[in-house]
Amino acid sequence: MHGPASSGWLLVALCAATGAYCLLRMRSGVEEQRRAAGGEAVMGFGMAAMAVPATAFTPPSWAWPAFAVLFGATGLHALWAARRSVRHLHHLVGAGAMVHMSVAMAASPGGHRPGGAGLPLLTGALLLYFTVYVLATGVRLIPVPAAAGAGPPGPGWGDRPEVARACRLSMGLAMVAMLLMM
Repeated sequence: MHGPASSGWLLVALCAATGAYCLLRMRSGVEEQRRAAGGEAVMGFGMAAMAVPATAFTPPSWAWPAFAVLFGATGLHALWAARRSVRHLHHLVGAGAMVHMSVAMAASPGGHRPGGAGLPLLTGALLLYFTVYVLATGVRLIPVPAAAGAGPPGPGWGDRPEVARACRLSMGLAMVAMLLMM
């Protein structure tokens, strides 16, 4: 991705940390959380790899098509999983955005596209989707006051829905930043 190196490295750190936490969430006792965490880990690490500043590393010419194939396969998996849960449709949109960015980077000379953003209509639609997603996810993170001492102890650290939402929020923010830097 082009843009300031410091913001690129911050995106790399954010996405890699999110991917690492998602790997840890794969140890959850809840099957649906394990499945979602696996896809989110792939997205987190893939986004981290794509966000490495171009001044630090210029990927080989085969890298962008490889990313497109990887995220295309991830999108097909999300489409198949959406039969059980519509939540996987978000993973499908995320994988589609990654394919879009990979194709745009592969089509541009040197893997960089200063001033261009692929198909502007598609990029704009993805920006709108992820902006709304980030705002909606952020609102769901606002704590609801609970009665003191109410309820049994919470789930294990890997099964905490608010931490999973925070990870999804951070990946959504990173996606908006990557689409803007494209």
